[in-house]
Amino acid sequence: MKLATLRDGSRDGRLVVVRRDNAVYAPADSIAPNLQAALDDWDRTEPLLRRLAADLEAGKVDSLPVEPEKFHAPLPRAYEWVDGSAYLNHVILVRKARGAEPPPTLREDPLVYQGGSGHFLGPTEDIPLPDPDWGLDFESEVGVILGDTPRGTKASEAGQYVRLLVLVNDVTLRNLIPSELAKGFGFFQGKPATAFGPFAITPDELGDAWKDGRVHLPLRTIYNGELVGDPEAGPEMHFSFFDLIEHICKTRSFTAGTILGSGTVSNEDRARGISCLAERRMIETIETGAPRTPFMKVGDTVEIEMLDRQGRSLFGRIQQRVVKP
Repeated sequence: MKLATLRDGSRDGRLVVVRRDNAVYAPADSIAPNLQAALDDWDRTEPLLRRLAADLEAGKVDSLPVEPEKFHAPLPRAYEWVDGSAYLNHVILVRKARGAEPPPTLREDPLVYQGGSGHFLGPTEDIPLPDPDWGLDFESEVGVILGDTPRGTKASEAGQYVRLLVLVNDVTLRNLIPSELAKGFGFFQGKPATAFGPFAITPDELGDAWKDGRVHLPLRTIYNGELVGDPEAGPEMHFSFFDLIEHICKTRSFTAGTILGSGTVSNEDRARGISCLAERRMIETIETGAPRTPFMKVGDTVEIEMLDRQGRSLFGRIQQRVVKP
């Protein structure tokens, strides 16, 4: 099942169900007015939404064509946005890029931070860049949307709380981060609004590509019209989503509508390319002594997409341009 949020002038938009080929949608606001309301009452709304989705596939309900620019992020705002860093290759490269060693607990203790969740960017919204010196970067990743998840949840139990999966561009201002971390208190200004692909999907849409709390498919990133990366999202995700859920639930519970990100998808095989510019810059530094690739500038574009094994787009596409606000 694919769910999405249509822009209607409200803060939370209008809930719709999308056909598997991403071509058409059917309004679902008679079941729940928006996605957050559906998540809050999932035991009631899920079977009704699945019935509507089946009717849409069978052509039994009226539908409208999908126009990507009319869609919000699936959750235009969320109770919490927690991002992990589950790909150790990314952690190692980016830490080196800012002259920091990986933590000694790298392989045992996941890294997470809590980002701003009151405003997200939709799949085709521009990325504003007030100052090029801030070092704008894209970060291609996947995420899960949770149902009500209790404190103390273990990895072995975590799958039952994963409601939906989403596609993410975790926009980052690289040059603001070192001074923030030097204060010993974490990211804030270095993490502006995050962008999401248009469609949130239930885990069963992935078939056997959803395994052990990981998405076993490549994640494609096109930067300024060039394919710059298609790393596999599954095998090198050191901490699965289930592991990340156990980690964040150690001391607190999470409400329905919490989004948890995987962190930037990254492979050790450099032939698979990159999911952020910081990795390319670090590889250039290792190979030549200095980075050559600049960070993003006004006019640059980024596209992020994940295809299933039949070549079908699962989450729709993130298509963004950098603009001067």
